[in-house]
Amino acid sequence: MAVQKIIRYPDPILKSRSEPVRAMDERIARVIKNLLDTLAASPGVAIAAPQIGAADRIIVCDVSRKVKEKHHGRMILLNPLIRRREGTKIFREGCLSVPDYTGNVSRAETVWVEGLDPEGRPVSLVAEGFEALALQHEIDHLDGVLFLDRIASLSTDIFRRKTY
Repeated sequence: MAVQKIIRYPDPILKSRSEPVRAMDERIARVIKNLLDTLAASPGVAIAAPQIGAADRIIVCDVSRKVKEKHHGRMILLNPLIRRREGTKIFREGCLSVPDYTGNVSRAETVWVEGLDPEGRPVSLVAEGFEALALQHEIDHLDGVLFLDRIASLSTDIFRRKTY
């Protein structure tokens, strides 16, 4: 397993809907390990399988190195779905696959997420604040949606990143 090259926009895989994980096998275990390794070596807090070239519905999220607020720690979610959203807030968002820009995006402040862990057990959680943002961002990746697609005005709400 190894750190993978992060796929950058406009690669077509980033605009494609990912396939559900049907069973845990060696290939899926490899994708998960590669996601973990790649996230650990990056400045990001979350990553989705399409960002390393795998069209599987898998995300890894760990906001602990960026925020001290309540969070769930490192999560590996297969086939995650947002079941409910509450509140809205404008967040400044960035993406490992669009490293040169950030943008203002309207997201839910709280989300209820369901999925499976790597052992196939159901996971159900409520995330708030920055963690909710990260989960929404990564689940969007699984549907071929980038934060750029959610920016209301490309003339006023997108910004060139000074540093990563």
